[in-house]
Parts: sequence; structure tokens; C-alpha cells
Amino acid sequence: MRMNHSIRTVGLGIAAILLSATATAHPSTGGGLIIPLYPQGTIGSLGVAEIRERLNKSGDTMVRNVSEPTLELFRPAPGRANGTAMIVAPGGGFVGLDYNAGGTAVARLLAQRGVTALVLKYRTIRSAPDPMQLPEVHGREMDTVMARAKSGVPAEIPRFAGEQQALQDGSRAMAIVRQRASEWGVDPRRIGFIGFSAGAFLAADLAIGDKAFRPDFVALLYGGLRTPVPADAPPAFIAGAADDEYQPNDAVQLYTAWRQAGAAAELHVYERGGHGFDLKPKGTTSDHWFDELVWWMRSRSLVGQASDHPK
Repeated sequence: MRMNHSIRTVGLGIAAILLSATATAHPSTGGGLIIPLYPQGTIGSLGVAEIRERLNKSGDTMVRNVSEPTLELFRPAPGRANGTAMIVAPGGGFVGLDYNAGGTAVARLLAQRGVTALVLKYRTIRSAPDPMQLPEVHGREMDTVMARAKSGVPAEIPRFAGEQQALQDGSRAMAIVRQRASEWGVDPRRIGFIGFSAGAFLAADLAIGDKAFRPDFVALLYGGLRTPVPADAPPAFIAGAADDEYQPNDAVQLYTAWRQAGAAAELHVYERGGHGFDLKPKGTTSDHWFDELVWWMRSRSLVGQASDHPK
């Protein structure tokens, strides 16, 4: 198996491919108010320091060994807020978080369109100091994913190590944003959740879970199915690529489950784009997913017209 991809490229982060060996320590560039999800000392620690690394090939920032989950707030310019909020969950296979490409870069674009955006740094499982040394559990998970992709059998991927803790953090994040909605000029009935790869599995978990913590709408980018999907699941924007070597059929599977439940959904399957196409131009139709997301949000009165936004 090739070892020249980052977690972002694997997307699930399923880390048979984890980080490039050229990753180097790099501090957070930040950009918004950091909001802890829990009071200090109230949740367990991995017992190791959080690691932030810059991937030399892509320039992205990878965060591993997360024990202290947070939200990072990106607010629209004064007078631009439209009352919609969206939590952004990066991918990384619950081992790491692709914090820039699947997090802050998306949050900044949303804020430019009047959306109050918050990047969720959710808890991950413990990883080795050497990013090329994969946790044993992820080796088994990767075998399952690859066997499934090869067979073409549309089975639901079993839950990942770390997914349940991430769901707790996602639920907590939804509660915090709803509690502070008036402070941030947000309508508490217009809070969405967008996830990439592992973050999309988390978004799907939230969408079918406890109604108290369900987003009002979700965007699922190269993620996978979680069941059962209830009839009152939130509207979903679903996108993936047909040449995704890990999850080639999952976008269709998600859409089918949503529609069979009677819930609203929109599907985009791009001919090319692979797994983890995020915002970097590839010269494929997947380059336009963000515009299509905004058009979908506009059709649901979640953002304004194009003329309302800065160039």
C-alpha cells in the first residue's frame, strides 16, 4: 500500500497511510476564539501531549493526540452575519485532524458568506510519536475498508475506534452553539454540521442520533452510512467521488438511506476527485463542491444571494 499520502488524502485518515514522513512540528496559526468543550479536568486524558505538525508537501496542519476538544470560532465581518451557523469537523480517521484543509479553510469561506463557522477539534485516539507507526486497531479497520471497496458489497462500515468519543464531543459542540446562539447572532434553528471523511461519519452519527443534539442540516463529504436513518433526519448535502479508492459507493448509499427514510437529501457524485478532495483545485468537477453546497444552502434560505457576499 502506498505510504505517500497524508491523513487528508486518505480522508478516513485510516491511517495505513497516515502522515507524510516529512511532517515537522508547527504551532497553530489560529484565527478565532478558542472555546473549550468541557471544564478543565472533567474528561480523561490520553496521557501524552497534543501534537501539531505541518505536512511539508501540502502545507496542511495535522493535529494528533487530542485530549482537550475545542471549538474555534470564525465570525462573519460586521453586518454580514445571516443567522446561520455551521460546525466544521475535519477528517483524519479519528487518529488525527486535518485542521486546515478540512477545518479552518472551510470555516473562513463560510464566514465570507455570512455563516458563523466553528471548527471542531474533537478527541482522537492515541498515536505513536512516529506518524508512520499505525495504531494496531487502525490496521484492522483499514483491512476492512479495503476489502469492502474491492468487493463492491455496500455494507455499512463498522464504527471506528474513537468514533464514540468524537460523537460525545460533537453533541457537546451542538449544545454549546445553541446555548450561545443569541450571543453570536445565530438562529438556534439554523445550526448545521459539515464533516469530511471521519468528520462526515461523525456528522451522520449526529444526524441520526439524539434529537436534542441533531444539527438542523448536515453536509457529508466523502463519509459513510450510519443507521438507522429516521424520517425526521435533517436535510443532507452529500458529496463524494466515483474514483474514491476507499469509499466509491458510499455517497450513493447515504443518499439512498436518507431518501428511503423520507428525509430530504441532495447528492453529488463526481467522476474524479478521489478521497479527500477538500478545497485544493484538482482540475476536476469536484473542485466546485463548495459552490454547490452554497447553492444548496441558498435554496434552503440558509445564506443570501451571491451579490450579498464579498468577492
